[in-house]
Amino acid sequence: MTGKALAKPSSGSSCPRLLIAGTHSGAGKTTFTVGLMAELRRRGLTVQGFKVGPDYIDPTFHRAVTGRSARNLDTWMVPEEALSESFFRGCAGADVAVIEGVMGLYDGKDPRNDRGSAAQVARLLQVPVILVVDVHSMARSAAAVVLGFQRLDPRVRIVGVVANRVGSPGHAEIIRTAVEGACGIPVLGALPRRLDLAAPERHLGLIPALERGELSGWFDELAQMVRESVNVDRVVELARSAPALGASDPVLFARPPRPPRVNLAVAWDAAFHFYYAENLELLEYRGARLLFFSPLAGEEVPEEADGLYIGGGFPEEFAQELSSHRQVLEDLRRRHAGGLPIYAECGGLMYLSRGIETAEGHRYPMAGLVPAWVRMQRTLAALGYREVVAERDTVLLKAGEKARGHEFHYSHLVEIEEPYPWAYRVSARRGWGRDGYAEGRLLAAYTHLHFGSHPDMVDRWLDLCARHRAERAGVWEG
Repeated sequence: MTGKALAKPSSGSSCPRLLIAGTHSGAGKTTFTVGLMAELRRRGLTVQGFKVGPDYIDPTFHRAVTGRSARNLDTWMVPEEALSESFFRGCAGADVAVIEGVMGLYDGKDPRNDRGSAAQVARLLQVPVILVVDVHSMARSAAAVVLGFQRLDPRVRIVGVVANRVGSPGHAEIIRTAVEGACGIPVLGALPRRLDLAAPERHLGLIPALERGELSGWFDELAQMVRESVNVDRVVELARSAPALGASDPVLFARPPRPPRVNLAVAWDAAFHFYYAENLELLEYRGARLLFFSPLAGEEVPEEADGLYIGGGFPEEFAQELSSHRQVLEDLRRRHAGGLPIYAECGGLMYLSRGIETAEGHRYPMAGLVPAWVRMQRTLAALGYREVVAERDTVLLKAGEKARGHEFHYSHLVEIEEPYPWAYRVSARRGWGRDGYAEGRLLAAYTHLHFGSHPDMVDRWLDLCARHRAERAGVWEG
């Protein structure tokens, strides 16, 4: 399946690369990034997509366009050295790397520095930056905007500008004259105002539409717009101007790999498909043989599985269908009762709850392993970085251990049965909260953990899977 093939490690990278940044969220960087990827792919290039930050919507776009597993580059969730390692691994076999920024170029976790920003990634990886500027209702002021971005941190190499939402050829020429005259860098293109080509709403129906191939026509139209409005040959030249990078010592994959020792079932379909690439790679590297299956298609957990991983996604979009596969839900309950180690996050938590209540009030029973219902709402329930501290021993973390991740969901738990064994204390912008359910060999939580933030949890989980494997074989002497 597209997106599952994992890149091999690389000792360094001379891969041509670009970072597409915006002046702010909504400036048009996703539209341009996807269109550029599609056009480069049309020209026969192997394109590797990256996304700055923890977001998984844009990487799904990238995977659909490039045919390669996209990766997140996040300096808050993992150390800087691990970010470089991830970049090198992702670039293996690619002709060009296209990195999409997050929010505005300098926006990160702290307004006093660039931690977690696209600018920090550009510095660390020495990536030429193309700045997308929304020039609607602007003329010479566009030059002032670009000049400010250049001067805030001269270490960030802004090599060109793409003007977005240009009103006419005359407007494009005004922008070009102003920016090139004041800033000394080229305006590489001028994207017209095309409301029909704006990125689809980043919410529930988007990913299923991608999985069904319904947005392929949009990709083609974006590629045509970029081809007609942007000097793509010059863009490729700028990507090739990036200096060669030498790899730092490995961090996440520093220890010798372990041979396959357990079978780990991984849910993967239109309802469950969000996994950080490094999470899957680390599991394989430390001895897991990954068995992909589709709950949405009515597939049960493979019988030979020694553990189960259910990632994020949008199960609420398929609640009726998931609920109708009663034999799958019963099999989950059977495997859980038999001691199968299970880790579920966000969409996986929802699937393992007693059921999902839609925003319209319809209720659909689910596996019932987590003693609570999930209620959908029309507005975001949670969004942002999270640091978790385990409140008790879990399949991943021992009590008191910490890991980092991200939370993004439109639902919350209701009708929680007490006493409820919360898994984590969670730090968020407004203080500490609680998340997750941890009981026996089951861990389910809203927070998407990046295993690179605490790699030891990979071995902890797989050791538990190996113990379950031995128990089933009748050889465990623990």
